[in-house]
Amino acid sequence: MSYTYSDGSTPVGLDVGTSRIVAAWPDERGYRFSSQLNSFVALPNSRMTEGVLRKEQVPHTVRGNEIIVHGNESERFADLLGAELRRPMTKGFLNPTEAESMPIMQNLLLLLLGPAAHARQKLFFSVPAPPIGAHDSLTYHEATLRQILGELGYEAKPLNEGLAVIYSELESSNYTGIGISFGGGLCNVCMSYLAVPVIQFSLPKGGDFIDTNAAAVTGEMVNRIRMIKEDGFLFNTISPDKAHQVLSVYYDDVIQSLVQAMREVFQQAKSLPRLGRPVPLVLSGGGVLAGGFRERFEQALRQNDFPVPISEIRLAAEPLHSTARGAVIAALSEM
Repeated sequence: MSYTYSDGSTPVGLDVGTSRIVAAWPDERGYRFSSQLNSFVALPNSRMTEGVLRKEQVPHTVRGNEIIVHGNESERFADLLGAELRRPMTKGFLNPTEAESMPIMQNLLLLLLGPAAHARQKLFFSVPAPPIGAHDSLTYHEATLRQILGELGYEAKPLNEGLAVIYSELESSNYTGIGISFGGGLCNVCMSYLAVPVIQFSLPKGGDFIDTNAAAVTGEMVNRIRMIKEDGFLFNTISPDKAHQVLSVYYDDVIQSLVQAMREVFQQAKSLPRLGRPVPLVLSGGGVLAGGFRERFEQALRQNDFPVPISEIRLAAEPLHSTARGAVIAALSEM
Protein backbone atom coordinates (compact mmCIF):
# COMPACT_ATOMS: atom_id res chain seq x y z
CA MET A 1 0.00 0.00 0.00
CA SER A 2 1.25 3.48 -0.87
CA TYR A 3 1.46 6.00 1.96
CA THR A 4 1.90 9.06 -0.24
CA TYR A 5 -0.35 11.06 -2.52
CA SER A 6 0.48 11.72 -6.17
CA ASP A 7 2.22 14.97 -5.15
CA GLY A 8 4.55 13.06 -2.83
CA SER A 9 2.98 14.24 0.43
CA THR A 10 2.19 12.02 3.39
CA PRO A 11 -1.16 12.43 5.18
CA VAL A 12 -1.20 13.42 8.85
CA GLY A 13 -3.57 12.64 11.71
CA LEU A 14 -3.77 15.06 14.63
CA ASP A 15 -5.37 14.58 18.03
CA VAL A 16 -5.86 18.05 19.51
CA GLY A 17 -6.53 17.24 23.15
CA THR A 18 -6.92 19.52 26.15
CA SER A 19 -3.89 18.04 27.89
CA ARG A 20 -1.85 16.60 24.99
CA ILE A 21 -1.54 16.97 21.22
CA VAL A 22 -0.59 13.82 19.29
CA ALA A 23 0.38 13.59 15.61
CA ALA A 24 0.45 10.41 13.52
CA TRP A 25 2.03 9.58 10.18
CA PRO A 26 1.84 6.29 8.25
CA ASP A 27 5.02 4.42 7.41
CA GLU A 28 6.12 0.98 6.25
CA ARG A 29 5.94 -0.44 9.79
CA GLY A 30 2.47 0.93 10.48
CA TYR A 31 2.33 4.37 12.11
CA ARG A 32 4.70 6.67 13.92
CA PHE A 33 3.62 9.14 16.57
CA SER A 34 4.89 12.29 18.24
CA SER A 35 3.28 14.29 21.04
CA GLN A 36 3.55 17.47 23.07
CA LEU A 37 1.85 18.55 26.28
CA ASN A 38 -0.76 21.17 25.44
CA SER A 39 0.44 23.49 28.18
CA PHE A 40 2.85 26.28 29.04
CA VAL A 41 4.40 28.10 31.99
CA ALA A 42 5.81 31.62 32.29
CA LEU A 43 9.31 32.22 33.71
CA PRO A 44 10.88 35.57 34.68
CA ASN A 45 12.86 36.90 31.73
CA SER A 46 16.63 37.13 31.90
CA ARG A 47 19.35 36.86 29.28
CA MET A 48 20.99 34.09 31.29
CA THR A 49 17.81 31.98 31.41
CA GLU A 50 17.07 32.58 27.75
CA GLY A 51 20.59 31.58 26.77
CA VAL A 52 20.45 28.35 28.78
CA LEU A 53 17.04 27.41 27.38
CA ARG A 54 18.31 27.98 23.85
CA LYS A 55 21.42 25.91 24.55
CA GLU A 56 19.31 23.06 25.99
CA GLN A 57 16.87 23.35 23.06
CA VAL A 58 13.90 23.91 25.35
CA PRO A 59 11.00 25.28 23.25
CA HIS A 60 10.17 28.80 24.42
CA THR A 61 9.17 32.28 23.36
CA VAL A 62 9.92 35.67 24.91
CA ARG A 63 6.98 37.93 25.77
CA GLY A 64 8.08 41.21 27.35
CA ASN A 65 9.22 40.43 30.91
CA GLU A 66 8.41 36.72 30.60
CA ILE A 67 9.84 33.65 28.95
CA ILE A 68 7.09 31.20 28.06
CA VAL A 69 8.11 27.53 28.01
CA HIS A 70 5.62 25.39 26.13
CA GLY A 71 5.12 21.72 25.36
CA ASN A 72 6.67 18.75 27.14
CA GLU A 73 9.19 20.79 29.13
CA SER A 74 6.52 23.01 30.68
CA GLU A 75 5.51 20.37 33.26
CA ARG A 76 9.07 20.08 34.61
CA PHE A 77 9.49 23.84 34.96
CA ALA A 78 6.07 24.25 36.57
CA ASP A 79 6.98 21.60 39.15
CA LEU A 80 10.35 23.25 39.85
CA LEU A 81 8.74 26.66 40.32
CA GLY A 82 5.75 25.44 42.29
CA ALA A 83 3.50 26.98 39.63
CA GLU A 84 0.38 25.65 37.95
CA LEU A 85 0.48 24.83 34.25
CA ARG A 86 -1.55 27.06 31.98
CA ARG A 87 -3.53 25.61 29.08
CA PRO A 88 -4.48 26.98 25.65
CA MET A 89 -7.58 24.79 25.90
CA THR A 90 -10.18 24.16 28.56
CA LYS A 91 -12.91 21.49 28.64
CA GLY A 92 -12.00 20.29 25.15
CA PHE A 93 -12.03 23.66 23.38
CA LEU A 94 -9.67 26.57 22.77
CA ASN A 95 -9.93 28.96 25.69
CA PRO A 96 -11.03 32.39 24.38
CA THR A 97 -10.27 34.00 27.77
CA GLU A 98 -6.60 32.91 27.73
CA ALA A 99 -4.58 35.66 26.02
CA GLU A 100 -1.81 33.23 25.06
CA SER A 101 -4.18 30.58 23.68
CA MET A 102 -3.71 31.18 19.96
CA PRO A 103 0.04 32.01 19.91
CA ILE A 104 0.86 29.02 22.12
CA MET A 105 -1.24 26.72 19.93
CA GLN A 106 0.59 28.08 16.87
CA ASN A 107 3.94 27.39 18.49
CA LEU A 108 2.95 23.89 19.62
CA LEU A 109 1.65 22.85 16.20
CA LEU A 110 4.73 24.26 14.48
CA LEU A 111 6.94 22.38 16.97
CA LEU A 112 5.05 19.12 16.52
CA LEU A 113 4.32 19.18 12.79
CA GLY A 114 6.59 21.71 11.14
CA PRO A 115 5.41 23.42 7.96
CA ALA A 116 3.65 21.23 5.39
CA ALA A 117 6.15 19.29 3.28
CA HIS A 118 4.06 19.81 0.15
CA ALA A 119 1.44 22.33 -0.88
CA ARG A 120 -1.92 21.51 0.69
CA GLN A 121 -0.66 18.40 2.49
CA LYS A 122 -3.77 16.61 3.78
CA LEU A 123 -4.33 16.58 7.55
CA PHE A 124 -7.31 15.40 9.59
CA PHE A 125 -7.61 16.90 13.09
CA SER A 126 -9.87 15.82 15.92
CA VAL A 127 -12.70 17.98 17.20
CA PRO A 128 -14.97 17.16 20.14
CA ALA A 129 -18.67 16.58 19.83
CA PRO A 130 -20.86 19.34 21.28
CA PRO A 131 -21.34 18.89 25.04
CA ILE A 132 -24.80 17.81 26.14
CA GLY A 133 -27.11 20.83 26.10
CA ALA A 134 -24.58 23.14 24.39
CA HIS A 135 -25.11 24.83 21.04
CA ASP A 136 -22.58 26.21 18.53
CA SER A 137 -19.61 25.56 20.83
CA LEU A 138 -17.46 24.24 17.99
CA THR A 139 -17.34 27.21 15.62
CA TYR A 140 -14.50 29.25 17.16
CA HIS A 141 -12.47 26.19 18.09
CA GLU A 142 -12.69 24.47 14.70
CA ALA A 143 -12.20 27.64 12.64
CA THR A 144 -9.15 28.72 14.64
CA LEU A 145 -7.43 25.35 14.34
CA ARG A 146 -8.18 25.22 10.62
CA GLN A 147 -6.67 28.71 10.26
CA ILE A 148 -3.48 27.84 12.18
CA LEU A 149 -3.00 24.61 10.24
CA GLY A 150 -3.76 26.38 6.96
CA GLU A 151 -1.05 28.95 7.71
CA LEU A 152 1.37 26.04 8.10
CA GLY A 153 0.39 24.88 4.61
CA TYR A 154 -1.92 21.97 5.47
CA GLU A 155 -5.29 21.19 3.94
CA ALA A 156 -6.99 20.52 7.26
CA LYS A 157 -10.30 18.73 7.79
CA PRO A 158 -12.07 18.16 11.13
CA LEU A 159 -13.00 14.69 12.39
CA ASN A 160 -15.14 13.85 15.40
CA GLU A 161 -12.93 12.48 18.17
CA GLY A 162 -15.12 9.52 19.05
CA LEU A 163 -15.43 8.56 15.38
CA ALA A 164 -11.63 8.68 15.09
CA VAL A 165 -11.46 6.08 17.87
CA ILE A 166 -13.85 3.87 15.91
CA TYR A 167 -11.75 4.22 12.74
CA SER A 168 -8.68 3.26 14.74
CA GLU A 169 -10.04 0.32 16.71
CA LEU A 170 -13.14 -1.21 15.10
CA GLU A 171 -12.12 -2.29 11.60
CA SER A 172 -12.96 -5.90 12.52
CA SER A 173 -16.63 -4.95 13.06
CA ASN A 174 -16.77 -2.85 9.88
CA TYR A 175 -16.61 0.29 12.00
CA THR A 176 -19.83 -0.52 13.81
CA GLY A 177 -19.80 0.05 17.55
CA ILE A 178 -19.16 2.68 20.20
CA GLY A 179 -15.94 4.65 20.63
CA ILE A 180 -15.21 6.63 23.78
CA SER A 181 -12.31 9.00 24.32
CA PHE A 182 -11.70 9.81 27.99
CA GLY A 183 -9.63 12.99 27.72
CA GLY A 184 -8.45 15.81 29.92
CA GLY A 185 -11.33 18.18 29.25
CA LEU A 186 -14.14 15.98 27.95
CA CYS A 187 -15.39 12.47 27.51
CA ASN A 188 -16.32 12.05 23.85
CA VAL A 189 -18.81 9.37 22.80
CA CYS A 190 -19.67 8.22 19.28
CA MET A 191 -21.78 5.33 17.99
CA SER A 192 -21.20 4.39 14.37
CA TYR A 193 -22.99 1.99 12.04
CA LEU A 194 -20.83 0.85 9.09
CA ALA A 195 -18.59 3.93 9.55
CA VAL A 196 -21.58 6.31 9.63
CA PRO A 197 -21.89 8.21 12.94
CA VAL A 198 -25.41 8.00 14.34
CA ILE A 199 -24.87 9.39 17.86
CA GLN A 200 -22.19 11.90 18.91
CA PHE A 201 -21.93 13.87 22.14
CA SER A 202 -19.48 14.85 24.85
CA LEU A 203 -19.61 15.12 28.62
CA PRO A 204 -17.81 18.17 30.06
CA LYS A 205 -15.96 16.09 32.64
CA GLY A 206 -12.60 14.36 32.29
CA GLY A 207 -9.11 14.17 33.71
CA ASP A 208 -8.95 17.88 34.56
CA PHE A 209 -12.17 17.60 36.58
CA ILE A 210 -10.62 14.76 38.58
CA ASP A 211 -7.33 16.61 39.11
CA THR A 212 -8.87 19.95 40.08
CA ASN A 213 -11.32 18.52 42.58
CA ALA A 214 -8.79 16.12 44.10
CA ALA A 215 -6.35 19.02 44.51
CA ALA A 216 -9.00 21.10 46.27
CA VAL A 217 -9.73 18.31 48.76
CA THR A 218 -6.11 17.34 49.46
CA GLY A 219 -4.58 20.81 49.38
CA GLU A 220 -2.05 19.67 46.77
CA MET A 221 -1.30 21.54 43.56
CA VAL A 222 -3.16 20.33 40.47
CA ASN A 223 0.14 19.52 38.73
CA ARG A 224 1.21 17.29 41.60
CA ILE A 225 -2.15 15.48 41.67
CA ARG A 226 -1.83 14.86 37.94
CA MET A 227 1.62 13.34 38.46
CA ILE A 228 0.35 11.10 41.27
CA LYS A 229 -2.56 9.98 39.09
CA GLU A 230 -0.29 9.16 36.14
CA ASP A 231 2.33 7.43 38.30
CA GLY A 232 0.54 4.18 39.01
CA PHE A 233 -2.92 5.02 40.39
CA LEU A 234 -4.99 1.82 40.69
CA PHE A 235 -8.65 1.11 41.32
CA ASN A 236 -9.75 -1.55 43.80
CA THR A 237 -6.77 -1.16 46.10
CA ILE A 238 -6.73 -0.03 49.72
CA SER A 239 -4.22 2.80 49.96
CA PRO A 240 -3.29 4.88 53.02
CA ASP A 241 -2.47 7.71 50.63
CA LYS A 242 -5.20 10.36 50.84
CA ALA A 243 -4.55 11.49 47.25
CA HIS A 244 -5.25 7.98 45.95
CA GLN A 245 -8.45 7.75 48.00
CA VAL A 246 -9.70 11.09 46.68
CA LEU A 247 -8.72 10.27 43.09
CA SER A 248 -10.81 7.11 43.31
CA VAL A 249 -13.85 9.13 44.42
CA TYR A 250 -13.63 11.55 41.50
CA TYR A 251 -12.82 8.87 38.95
CA ASP A 252 -16.01 7.11 40.05
CA ASP A 253 -17.91 10.38 39.74
CA VAL A 254 -16.84 10.79 36.11
CA ILE A 255 -17.54 7.15 35.23
CA GLN A 256 -21.02 7.24 36.79
CA SER A 257 -21.79 10.58 35.10
CA LEU A 258 -20.63 9.26 31.74
CA VAL A 259 -22.62 6.04 31.97
CA GLN A 260 -25.75 7.93 33.05
CA ALA A 261 -25.36 10.41 30.19
CA MET A 262 -24.87 7.57 27.69
CA ARG A 263 -27.96 5.76 28.95
CA GLU A 264 -30.11 8.90 28.65
CA VAL A 265 -28.80 9.95 25.21
CA PHE A 266 -29.13 6.47 23.72
CA GLN A 267 -32.62 5.98 25.18
CA GLN A 268 -33.81 9.27 23.70
CA ALA A 269 -32.17 8.78 20.30
CA LYS A 270 -34.58 8.44 17.38
CA SER A 271 -31.95 7.31 14.87
CA LEU A 272 -30.62 4.14 16.48
CA PRO A 273 -30.09 1.50 13.79
CA ARG A 274 -31.67 -1.93 14.16
CA LEU A 275 -28.66 -4.04 15.03
CA GLY A 276 -28.68 -7.74 14.30
CA ARG A 277 -26.11 -8.47 16.97
CA PRO A 278 -24.34 -6.86 19.96
CA VAL A 279 -21.65 -4.32 19.14
CA PRO A 280 -18.22 -3.68 20.68
CA LEU A 281 -17.36 -0.69 22.83
CA VAL A 282 -13.79 0.58 22.95
CA LEU A 283 -12.26 2.95 25.53
CA SER A 284 -9.36 5.27 24.71
CA GLY A 285 -7.60 8.38 26.00
CA GLY A 286 -5.27 9.05 28.89
CA GLY A 287 -7.97 8.60 31.51
CA VAL A 288 -8.38 4.89 30.78
CA LEU A 289 -4.76 4.08 31.66
CA ALA A 290 -5.51 3.82 35.39
CA GLY A 291 -5.28 0.20 36.47
CA GLY A 292 -8.75 -1.33 36.71
CA PHE A 293 -10.48 1.44 34.73
CA ARG A 294 -12.02 -0.91 32.15
CA GLU A 295 -13.43 -3.20 34.83
CA ARG A 296 -14.83 -0.22 36.78
CA PHE A 297 -16.48 1.18 33.65
CA GLU A 298 -17.95 -2.17 32.64
CA GLN A 299 -19.36 -2.73 36.14
CA ALA A 300 -21.10 0.68 35.99
CA LEU A 301 -22.46 0.14 32.47
CA ARG A 302 -23.85 -3.33 33.18
CA GLN A 303 -25.50 -2.42 36.49
CA ASN A 304 -28.68 -1.58 34.57
CA ASP A 305 -29.97 -2.42 31.11
CA PHE A 306 -28.26 -0.41 28.39
CA PRO A 307 -30.30 0.51 25.28
CA VAL A 308 -27.69 -0.99 22.91
CA PRO A 309 -26.54 -4.62 23.31
CA ILE A 310 -22.77 -4.65 23.96
CA SER A 311 -20.64 -7.64 22.93
CA GLU A 312 -17.43 -6.55 24.67
CA ILE A 313 -15.85 -3.61 26.44
CA ARG A 314 -12.13 -3.27 25.82
CA LEU A 315 -9.30 -0.77 25.90
CA ALA A 316 -7.80 0.61 22.71
CA ALA A 317 -4.52 -1.06 21.75
CA GLU A 318 -2.68 2.24 22.40
CA PRO A 319 -5.08 4.54 24.26
CA LEU A 320 -2.91 7.67 23.93
CA HIS A 321 -2.49 7.21 20.17
CA SER A 322 -5.94 5.96 19.19
CA THR A 323 -7.50 9.28 18.11
CA ALA A 324 -4.47 10.39 16.08
CA ARG A 325 -4.29 6.97 14.43
CA GLY A 326 -7.97 7.14 13.51
CA ALA A 327 -7.46 10.61 12.04
CA VAL A 328 -4.63 9.47 9.77
CA ILE A 329 -6.68 6.41 8.73
CA ALA A 330 -9.42 8.85 7.68
CA ALA A 331 -6.88 10.81 5.64
CA LEU A 332 -5.55 7.62 4.02
CA SER A 333 -9.10 6.63 3.03
CA GLU A 334 -9.23 9.63 0.70
CA MET A 335 -6.15 8.63 -1.28
